[in-house]
Amino acid sequence: MSLLSCLVLSGLLVPYVSPLDNGLALTPPMGWLAWERFRCNLDCENDPDNCIHENLFVQHADLMASEGYSEVGYDTVTLDDCWMAMERDSDGKLQGDHERFPSGIKALADH
Repeated sequence: MSLLSCLVLSGLLVPYVSPLDNGLALTPPMGWLAWERFRCNLDCENDPDNCIHENLFVQHADLMASEGYSEVGYDTVTLDDCWMAMERDSDGKLQGDHERFPSGIKALADH
């Protein structure tokens, strides 16, 4: 098929291809992701200000609220990795690290 034929065919299909107008994804996901800055730093003893721990996420969530980020659409703080303990629970499930997240993951999510 020639380039001209492809362009004509594409042009004819444009009116029939449109995004779903359901109000979803009008803006990109807006939030804070710890991984980009803190990676998987678990050394809270030697690097307490930069390790993955409960207070880090509470501080950033509070900053998003107090600095006005929430008002302009930032609504997510993502704890995507390095939250779990090195051992699984008695049922073999992942569990939060009780030393770095003493209040528990649910309490952090509820914050």
